[in-house]
Amino acid sequence: MKGLKEYSIPFVGLKEGSHEFQYQIDNTFFKEFQYEEFNETNVIVDVEFIKKSTLFEVLFSISGSVNVPCDLTSELFDQPIEGEFKLIVKFGQEFNDDNEDILIIPHEEYQLNIAQYIYELTILSVPKKRVHPDVINGTMKSETLERLKELEINKEKPVEDESTDPRWDKLKDLLTGKNT
Repeated sequence: MKGLKEYSIPFVGLKEGSHEFQYQIDNTFFKEFQYEEFNETNVIVDVEFIKKSTLFEVLFSISGSVNVPCDLTSELFDQPIEGEFKLIVKFGQEFNDDNEDILIIPHEEYQLNIAQYIYELTILSVPKKRVHPDVINGTMKSETLERLKELEINKEKPVEDESTDPRWDKLKDLLTGKNT
């Protein structure tokens, strides 16, 4: 992950207070993580780094889109995504990231690499079920949808079997109390 050095924030030289960073994320970022599920990526990450005397607050905000296939039709489309995440960074004896909202880094550390947090926030901001907008509004024309419509069970016209077994009719009479 040599290509992720630009996502390191050297906090030693920063004054106390709020500092803003912005990153443009594309597919080269995800190739560093060997993640190839997105065809194209256009995401902007705004990071607010708040330095305090004993800890840091890192606020992540992402917005943009990823090009993915539709789960129903396999047609490619741009899925809009948005997400936010807040991370508290404290100092301790050794590195500890057991808690997802609190990161403990060693006292001798001088920079913080936020690439992993950007990666996870982007992945988790994409919906589990990805449906093309044209499928939702009913204007999508594809062979897959036409085939699904052919196989769909029509709920408006219930199938009625006109010939019933007389033994079942006798049992129905018992249930309704219509013994004749």
